[in-house]
Amino acid sequence: MSDFTHIDYSVKNRVATIMIDRAEAMNSITPELEAELHAALDVADADPEVQVAILTGAGTTAFSAGYDIGSEGPDGRPMDPTNKAVGDYIKFWWNSDRAAADKLMHIWKLDIPVIAAVNGWALGGGFWYQLACDITIAADNAVFGQPEVRHISNTTFLFAALAGWKAANRYGLTGDHFDAQEAYRLGIVNEVVPADELMDTTRALAERIAMVPAAAIRLNKAITMMGLESAGVGSGMKLNAVLSAIAHSSHGPEREELFDQQRKDGIRGFLKARDDKFRPEPFGPRSR
Repeated sequence: MSDFTHIDYSVKNRVATIMIDRAEAMNSITPELEAELHAALDVADADPEVQVAILTGAGTTAFSAGYDIGSEGPDGRPMDPTNKAVGDYIKFWWNSDRAAADKLMHIWKLDIPVIAAVNGWALGGGFWYQLACDITIAADNAVFGQPEVRHISNTTFLFAALAGWKAANRYGLTGDHFDAQEAYRLGIVNEVVPADELMDTTRALAERIAMVPAAAIRLNKAITMMGLESAGVGSGMKLNAVLSAIAHSSHGPEREELFDQQRKDGIRGFLKARDDKFRPEPFGPRSR
């Protein structure tokens, strides 16, 4: 699959490895990368020689630091409402957030299971993608969080569905980081392993699943995921998309101050102004 620019795709022993290959930017997600990621998932799902997929990030620093909020699109930075009509700004987020919810649920609708192998940072969109995977194995250096809520953005209902509403509120209302052991305690990862054993452990589990007949894998994944959708998680994600669009388009003076910093000092200035007052974080490398 050499046609991919931002995704490294390989197959071995009935296991497809889909690696987000943007290590120089902490595997942050651009529209082009995200389109390739979903194309790669579809390639794996359609391949009769593939029984399981592993989703991971290149390098040792990050699974994915989330959506690349510093990238410029054809209409400028999408979060910045400057020179945008109110209706156009709301429409942008309406379309974007509905698509984002559908992309997470795309993983649920695949016939094959997807195992997230989380190394380093899993923030924002990276956090959501590993939540949406069928199984998550975390390295002991993994750090999770949704710091984007600090600049008027959304959490995901998948967090509450997995960890319960108390935990989802604890972290969704602060954007605080938490480490791999806390993620394990909350039930959003299956196992925590030493960082240098992450891929071997994940591959061993994937190959163990791949020994099961394809029909059993497909149908037993469907029992779980379709059952959860029928029980209300699917409806929750639809509502999530609507409220996310309202959150993103609720521009105010706090976010305008962050944009002022970004105009002066770039994305580093934006992040410094947003996050410095929250440090030290409760867990992880910035906790001290």
